[in-house]
Amino acid sequence: MFSILSNKRVLAVVAGLVFVPAVAFAHHSYSAEYDGTRIVTLRGVITRVMWSGPHGHMWVDVKNDEGKTTNWELETGAAGQLLRAGWTKEDFPYGREVIVKGYLAKDGTPTLNAVTVKLVDNGKELGVGSPETPAAAPNRP
Repeated sequence: MFSILSNKRVLAVVAGLVFVPAVAFAHHSYSAEYDGTRIVTLRGVITRVMWSGPHGHMWVDVKNDEGKTTNWELETGAAGQLLRAGWTKEDFPYGREVIVKGYLAKDGTPTLNAVTVKLVDNGKELGVGSPETPAAAPNRP
């Protein structure tokens, strides 16, 4: 009996050592990736949406003044947070035009921590900031 119980404990400890660090590294701090002083507004067309945790993601094709298209990745709050903020999956079909306000990534990639997303065709604006962002307070239910 002691041997079986002991083996289960060892297995639990090993699993904890393997899986906990992976989860800890999967999530990141806002300030490690985004510049809270550099907020921008982008207008583009949705190309992909991923509702997940700990963050959701949306990709938007944005054309610059020269006509070059860049696919921007927008990080949002988690799916549950988005639903509480009034989002529905039907609001974000591929090809829908949106205006997004958010904070730029520190590494210079076309990545944004979104604060708001406005649907161009109907004017609906939704908060999407994750809890760590400087502008998250207005987006909390």
